[in-house]
Amino acid sequence: MAIEVIKPGLATSVQDAGRPGYYNIGIPLSGALDQYALCAANLLVGNEAGAAALEATLLAPELVFRAPAIVAVTGAEAAPKLNAEARPRNESFAVKAGDRLSFDFMRIGARVYIAVAGGIDVPAVLGSRSTYALGALGGFAGRKLAAGDVLPVGQPRSGARAGRALPKDLVPTYPKSLELRVLPGLYFHRITDESAKSFFADTWTVAPEADRIGYRYRKGTPLAFRERKQPFGAGSDPSNIVDAGYPYGSIQVPGGLEPIILHRDAVSGGGYAMIGTVISADMDRVAQMQPNNLARFVAVDMDGALKARAEYKGRVAKLVASLQ
Repeated sequence: MAIEVIKPGLATSVQDAGRPGYYNIGIPLSGALDQYALCAANLLVGNEAGAAALEATLLAPELVFRAPAIVAVTGAEAAPKLNAEARPRNESFAVKAGDRLSFDFMRIGARVYIAVAGGIDVPAVLGSRSTYALGALGGFAGRKLAAGDVLPVGQPRSGARAGRALPKDLVPTYPKSLELRVLPGLYFHRITDESAKSFFADTWTVAPEADRIGYRYRKGTPLAFRERKQPFGAGSDPSNIVDAGYPYGSIQVPGGLEPIILHRDAVSGGGYAMIGTVISADMDRVAQMQPNNLARFVAVDMDGALKARAEYKGRVAKLVASLQ
């Protein structure tokens, strides 16, 4: 079975649960930016939660199926259409050979996930089928999809069927304005007290440059760094440090101007101070923010971050249990 790409959308790629374990040698996690939406789409079609699916950003693709299949669409609000007829989101549906799947514009949210029973069967690289486009690694030829690509699909598991739907209480929402919880970082002390207050008090706007590498925010008060003697090995900008590792979700502010949240395709280290880290429980929410959406950063401590992570894992466990 295979799927032909008629129109690739803006930035559609093959993603699974990710490629952990190689960050120390500069290879990032990759994988779906919205892990919950990926998990939901896969479970709806009978796949393992972390199987390879398609992630589409802002403008979804147009696809033709060369054989019958079971499909599910989750994530951003972009109505799927099969042969120009509406199909449900967050519910599995059947397609026939020759059927064409297309989408309306993404009204709310930034990423759609398209899962097919059997999963997208591209070769695994370092244990994952995820695309890391910056390194031309994994996925379909190490890149986002293009018109004319033909995607192989694996053998569906027993139990794949149409009509399986997410329980309403487990369907996520994607507000255009939200709060992102942040654990202040190793270099938070480098910004002045006034900037520490304004960073959390201001409302920030998602910039158009937001992508899989990082989400940039604008329209808050620029941050001032404390005066210091330039360390040997660090750049001259006040936000520079001697190179250090970048945690997933960490926030850097080059020049103190625009905070950048590093996401799943970000480099693993560099020379900018990390003033904090968005907690893991909120990173799916970051992934669904469109340009011009609004965010406020809210400080939490380690206990709060761990509690939020446990709540997130509990919600995922409930999702898995409801769709088994």
